[in-house]
Amino acid sequence: MFYILDTDIASYIIKGQYPQLQAKLESVLPSQICISAMTKAELFYGLKKLPKNHRLHISVKKFLEIVQTLDWNAEAAVWYADIRHQLISTGQPIGEMDMMIAAHALSVSAVLVSNNQKHHSRIDAPLMLENWLDNK
Repeated sequence: MFYILDTDIASYIIKGQYPQLQAKLESVLPSQICISAMTKAELFYGLKKLPKNHRLHISVKKFLEIVQTLDWNAEAAVWYADIRHQLISTGQPIGEMDMMIAAHALSVSAVLVSNNQKHHSRIDAPLMLENWLDNK
C-alpha cells in the first residue's frame, strides 16, 4: 500500500500528540508514506501565521525532511475536475484543497489518510480512505 497523508493527519504527526498515530507510522515503511504538494502548501501557509521562532517551524522542517512530497500531476487535475463537478452539482461541496488532495491520491492509486472522512466520503470515486486516528 501507498499512503498520502492529508493535512490534518500531517499536522497531528508534526505536533506529536497521538501515540496511536505514532504506532501506526512505525508499522508502515517510510517509503510507503508521502504527502501531496497541496499539503506542503497548507503546512507552509500555517507557518506564515506563526512567529519565525515558533517551535512548529522546526517540527515542520523535520517532517518534510523525512516524508516525501509528491508533485501534483496532470492526472490529478483530471480527477479534480471530476470530483469538483460531482460535489458542486450535487450540492455537497468541500474545501478546494481537500478535493485537490483527494484527486492526487486517486491519481497515484494511494490510500488517503485523513481524519476528515465526513468530507472525503462524499466523493463518488474509487477513493481509498483510512483514518489512523479512529480511536483518538
